[in-house]
Parts: sequence; structure tokens; C-alpha cells
Amino acid sequence: MMQAFIETWFHWVHEWGYGGVILLMAMESSIFPVPSELVVPPAAILAAQGSGSMSLMGVIVAGTFGSWLGAAITYWVALLVGRPVVLRFGKYVFMPVAKVMRAERFMHRYESGGIFFARLLPVIRHLISIPAGLIGMGFTKFSVLTLVGSAIWCSVLAALGQKVGNQLDPQQLAALRKGEGVDLVLLIHSVKHEALWITLTAGVVCILYFVAMRLTKAKTLP
Repeated sequence: MMQAFIETWFHWVHEWGYGGVILLMAMESSIFPVPSELVVPPAAILAAQGSGSMSLMGVIVAGTFGSWLGAAITYWVALLVGRPVVLRFGKYVFMPVAKVMRAERFMHRYESGGIFFARLLPVIRHLISIPAGLIGMGFTKFSVLTLVGSAIWCSVLAALGQKVGNQLDPQQLAALRKGEGVDLVLLIHSVKHEALWITLTAGVVCILYFVAMRLTKAKTLP
């Protein structure tokens, strides 16, 4: 099933260009399980190899905008429906009560920094907009932090895609340009292999930040 999903996503990126990137990244920033690591790098490979009308910078901009769009929609839904509705029905969209309450505490403690660093973490990136909406965080601040964090993440993924593209042989590149006969297993393996260290680095940075925030908070207590 996952293979079928990936093939569909790749087809959208290949056929729809920036529109496909925006749509998939908007889904990735909401409750839909679309990994950005399998959206931006393939688009960046296509752009770097001169396929279609996409450019590397265009892919980054489209990915950033899509991330913000999905996050903004999720933010407003959470803000408008309110906490009682989210607590009651959240379990049907992968947000059980315990996770919602934990996310709320996270937002209250790390508000601005939490939003920014969450955009660099694959696991919580698509969930952070919900508590931001629930606590009524300023939308302008939320948008700026989301755009900056998303731009950094999409830039890293685009550079990753360019690097992976340089490692593909001419036959693989030719198949990629045509959108047919692509060895998706090989492509996914290459992307995930290169993304591992980036993800670990982002995780370490976030851990250090949260540890520093906790220590600082403890020192300011009476």
C-alpha cells in the first residue's frame, strides 16, 4: 500500500510540478501522513536535472508555501472548533486526549521556539499547529515561525535531493525525467540514507534547546 501511495505522490510531483509539491506539503503539515522527505527531494532532483519548468529555488518556495498552507488550515480549524471538540473527536484523527494535553503543555512552555523547532522534526511537524490554534497563539507570529522553519527544512531537503540526484546513473535520471520506470525503492533508500544524519542533527539541536529552556525555567523559579 505504501508503495502505491509513494508512486501516486511521485506522479503528482512529476505531472503537476509546483502544484503537486504545494498540495503534498500542505497534506504533510496537516493530519495526513505524507513524509516531506519523499516529496521535496524527488522534486529537487527533477528540478536540478532540468525536468519540466521547475527550478531548485521554486521547489523550496513551493514546499515552504505548502507547509505554511497546511499548517494554517490546521491552526484555524483547531482555533474555530475549540478545545472541547478536539478533545472529544481528536482520537479519530490521531490526536487522543493525552496527546492533545501534552501538546498544549508543550506550547505553553516553549511557545515561539516550540513552533520553530517543531518544523524541523518529522514526527511532530504535522501536529504542532493544533495546540497553537487551541491556545490562540497570534496567527502572524505563528505564520512567521512556520515559514522560517519550513523554509530551512525545505532547503535542506532540496539540497539533499540534489545530492541524491548526482549519485544516480544516466538511465535512472532519464527514467526520472519521463516519470516512468523509476526504481522507487532505490530512490527512497537513497533519500532516507542521506536524510538520516540530517534528521538526527535536527533532533539533537532541538533536544539541546529544550534542555536549555528547562534549565533556564528552573533557575527563574523562586
